[in-house]
Amino acid sequence: MSSSRNLGESFNEYFELLPALDEATRNEVYRVRHEVYCRDLGWEALREDGMEKDEFDASAVHCLLRHRHTGEPVGCTRLIMADEAHPEALLPVEASCAEVLDRRIIDPARLPRRTVAEVSRLAVMRNFRQRKGESQSASSMSDNDFEPRGQQARFPYIPVSLYFGAAAIARRLGREHVLVLTEPRLAAHFARLGVHIQTIGGSIEHRGTRVPSLFLTSQFAPGLRPLIRTLYDAIERDIDARFDAHQG
Repeated sequence: MSSSRNLGESFNEYFELLPALDEATRNEVYRVRHEVYCRDLGWEALREDGMEKDEFDASAVHCLLRHRHTGEPVGCTRLIMADEAHPEALLPVEASCAEVLDRRIIDPARLPRRTVAEVSRLAVMRNFRQRKGESQSASSMSDNDFEPRGQQARFPYIPVSLYFGAAAIARRLGREHVLVLTEPRLAAHFARLGVHIQTIGGSIEHRGTRVPSLFLTSQFAPGLRPLIRTLYDAIERDIDARFDAHQG
């Protein structure tokens, strides 16, 4: 990717990120998840229909990343919405981390449920995660991705863009408090971009060591470094355009 382009322009040359607002696109997301979570990693059972789904999908907005020139799926994630009508219905992080959440930092149960969501099921297809150490991870970032190299080719476009897509959807839908179960080092990686993700509890074992974390949607984009903001802005524009077209 040319170093004369900003990150947003370079991303748009190769990828498109879209909210899955129709059944066909959602099914494409489920097929990506099946390839990664069921076939590649064996974290979930194989399904006859080749689509990995769970009980949270009905209350989620999904996000699909495609290769712009070939149309092939690259990765996906989803934003699960807390149910205001049923505040007792816990999000996955709230359930799995119930014993380790530090409720002195923040107690999700005390937040207005209409403002709470969770990013989960982030997955990247095998062909796009072939670097050393990634074979047993649904997605990966490393310290090397953020080292200055005089070019943008090492920037981790795929996982970063999926998180940015989820953040843009959260902003669009008015979800201020966004939970995510992450590798402990993710907060440090994102801090280099200007994203503040706060660890809100102790670690659990869930396909490796994971910690519950939180970011605030209102602070997400304003805190980004100028170079990184070009990528977020490009993604946000496309997300908003897709929602507008769907609603129109």
